Order: sequence, then structure tokens, then C-alpha cells
Amino acid sequence: MAVTSAARRDEDRNLEPSTDQVVTFVRHLIDRGALRPGDRLPAERDLATQVGVSRPTVRAGLRALAAMGVVISRHGSGTYIPDGRPALGSEALSFLAALHGFTREEMYEARRILEVGAAGLAAERATSDQIATLAEEVASAFASIEDPQLFLVHDINFHRAVGDASGNPIVASLTEMVSALYYERRRENVGRATERDMRDAAEMHRRIYQAIRGRNADVARQAMHEHLIQASAHQARETPDERPAPAAAPIAPHKRARGTRRPVARR
Repeated sequence: MAVTSAARRDEDRNLEPSTDQVVTFVRHLIDRGALRPGDRLPAERDLATQVGVSRPTVRAGLRALAAMGVVISRHGSGTYIPDGRPALGSEALSFLAALHGFTREEMYEARRILEVGAAGLAAERATSDQIATLAEEVASAFASIEDPQLFLVHDINFHRAVGDASGNPIVASLTEMVSALYYERRRENVGRATERDMRDAAEMHRRIYQAIRGRNADVARQAMHEHLIQASAHQARETPDERPAPAAAPIAPHKRARGTRRPVARR
């Protein structure tokens, strides 16, 4: 029986080395502890020899790993495992948002599930440096109220900083991913925000910061919950064509741990 050209192409494709081999090889290095955050990967030539593939295949594999956030390329230096908290790319979530038409309230509902808990953890775990970063973002938000786009940057940075201060790398990474999607969508209409709305948001950031600094997890959770409810309502006025948001019940306060201090409110 004659082999068709299509079948021959399929056979040839099956014989070609897959980028999966490169991804799997790097995963094995990580699993064995041979690669850790901050480490440099072997040069492309060495990787090609070790994996048994061509250098173009290695480059394709490294691009796949970069898309997953596993490696970063530094021009003239090489390819590294990123240091710091793990990063999850928002591209997949962005595609899902476009395909399924995520609504404003769905976005805020997800943020409440994630960020209310993050604020509570931050109140328990934030380092002095992380608290200083939160204070800086609060001050920067107040200073940029007359510039909505710049205000949005500091708004996003504040929420990312709360995620970092949670001390949980999974929470921090998820907060980063959702924040990136939120920024992508919010920057299109942030110019419609009123100065009053932005000032309200900055005041809520200050309340959250004060609760985290005061180590009061209950107040931090409640303040974050109220902030996200308020922010969603503000945006509903900016984009009234979207379906109305269902009312969200206030969160039940957790019992305050014995010995924890109540924060002293400061302006």
C-alpha cells in the first residue's frame, strides 16, 4: 500500500524531538534539587547535548518554560530560574476572560475570596519591610489622585503588596495573576473614576494598612472586604451597561486570638 504524503509527514513529525523533552529535563533537574531559585541553567549547547536534541529545540523548550514562568532570560547572561516569589502568567486567564466574558462582579467576587484572606494573613505575618512598602503605596495613591492612570498603578501595587505580605507564595502568585488581569481591564475606563471614588479607595487602603501594621487580622479582613465591595459599586456607576451585581453579605468576624493587640487608628 502506498504511503500518502500526509501519513509520511505525520511519521516524520513523530520522529522529531519534542520541546517536551527539554521541559521534562529541566523539571527533573528541579526535582533533584540541581536547580534552585536564582540558579543559571546550562548553556544551550550543553543542554542540547545533555537532552539529545538540537539547539533550536532547546530554544523552543526554553521559550515554553519562560511562558510558564519557570525561567527568565537575561540578555548576554543566560537563562535563570527566577528568584523571589513564583509568578503565574495572566495570559491564560486573560484568554478565558475574553472567551467567557468575565463580568465585573465575577472579578470582584474572586478577589474577595482571595484578598480578604490575604489581608488577614498579612496582619499576622508581614515583615517590617513589607509594612513599609504598604505605607509607601498608600502615600503614593493619595499623591496621584489627580492622575487616574498613575493612581491605578499604585492601587494594583498595594494589592500585590498585601499578597506578598501574606507570607504564602501561592496566595502571592494568585494575587499577582488576578491583579494583572484586573489592571488590563481597568485601565480602559479608569479615566471615568471620580476624584471622590479614588479618594475613597485610598482611604480604604489606609485602613487596611493600619490594620496590618496593628497586627489585627479581623479588622484587616473586614476592611479589605468593605473596600472591594465599595470599589465594585464605584465601577458599576462607571459601566452601567454590565449586569447588576448581587449584594454581598458582610463577612463574619473571626475570634480574635488571645493576646493580640487592637490597632490604634492613625491618620
